[in-house]
Amino acid sequence: MSATTTLHAVSVRPALPADEEALGELDRSTWSTLHAVVPRPQPPYEPFFDERHQPEDFLVVEAEVEAATDADGTRIAGYIRLVPPTPLACNAHVRQIQGLAVASWARGAGVGRTLLRAACAEARRQGANRITLRVLGHNTPARALYASEGFAVEGVLSGEFFLHGRYVDDVLMGRSLAP
Repeated sequence: MSATTTLHAVSVRPALPADEEALGELDRSTWSTLHAVVPRPQPPYEPFFDERHQPEDFLVVEAEVEAATDADGTRIAGYIRLVPPTPLACNAHVRQIQGLAVASWARGAGVGRTLLRAACAEARRQGANRITLRVLGHNTPARALYASEGFAVEGVLSGEFFLHGRYVDDVLMGRSLAP
């Protein structure tokens, strides 16, 4: 969070079709070699929502923003995508996080943690008793956040990706949603 931006009244809600432009911009602005396995998006940009990425798969954090400019108001500070990992009935008790992004102006304000907790609550509401995710091995900040929220490393696919001239591990993490 920059010194000129203050967050107030953070709330979590399901994404809406009207959020597409803001979420697409957030997704592009947070692209990083720390977590991306696909090349940086280039114009013309693909739609954020498509047949595999529906609004109902996303939770967003909205924050009241007080800025040094005239940009005060409610803005989307981050999103998380929560989906069943497979269409199999025998796997219906699991939800998987398949994307998390926090706007640069909202970092350090607990938005990522808020999204993780909201995803766990939503997964429980959907009847899941387990939640999983995948994270690149070199993404130390994300791995620390996940561990602090009860996720444990359950497997490592060594050298799964070749990114920017080096092999990178794919780390599988998960946790129980039991009370």
